[in-house]
Amino acid sequence: MATPRDASTPDAASSGTAAAGTAAAGTAGRTVKAPDERRGEIVAAARELFAEQGINKTSISDVAARVGVTRGLVYHYVADKDSLVDAVLAEYIAELVDGIRVWDAARETGNIEQALTDCIALFRSLAGPGGGVPRIDDTRLYHRFLDRAVEAVVDCFRSTTVEAYARRHRIEIDNVYETFSVLVYGLVGLIRAVPTIDDDRLVSIVRQTLRLGQGAGSDPR
Repeated sequence: MATPRDASTPDAASSGTAAAGTAAAGTAGRTVKAPDERRGEIVAAARELFAEQGINKTSISDVAARVGVTRGLVYHYVADKDSLVDAVLAEYIAELVDGIRVWDAARETGNIEQALTDCIALFRSLAGPGGGVPRIDDTRLYHRFLDRAVEAVVDCFRSTTVEAYARRHRIEIDNVYETFSVLVYGLVGLIRAVPTIDDDRLVSIVRQTLRLGQGAGSDPR
């Protein structure tokens, strides 16, 4: 079986009766790209479409049309739609973790209120949709995504913010990893159930759960 070639339009020979001149013109019009670049375009297009119209309503044909390639070429880079969905969700989770690391490096020492407010914004993004978050209209798929996202987020918090805090203060809670996991799951679930809940109330929940006081001694750094 011939290996699919990366071309933005189908080979003219596939029409069976195309004239030689047409075939030559079609070859000249094709854009051949490096595999990583083309795969990146496919994943980016899928992410856009998932955010715009939801995963269930997006087909491989939609993704191919958005990129400007054939369905067959998309299948050359991803085995099936499930694989494409996993790639999009993995990319989003990686960006979440990168965002936490950037935030942790830049946050102001002693400004716990701003740190908590920033965390609430993160939890709201996990509740989705919006901000490029895929519209996950399948409950099982959403929970699979949330499990992966929470695990990655908590691991990142533990290796950055929590370790930095522990070097300067006594941590007032036991089972730190489990507590953070329950906190993130709980906040995301609450935000999904009551989207209008205000940030001040959510910040208060975080303070109570992590036993953070109101004074300067509660600096998370």
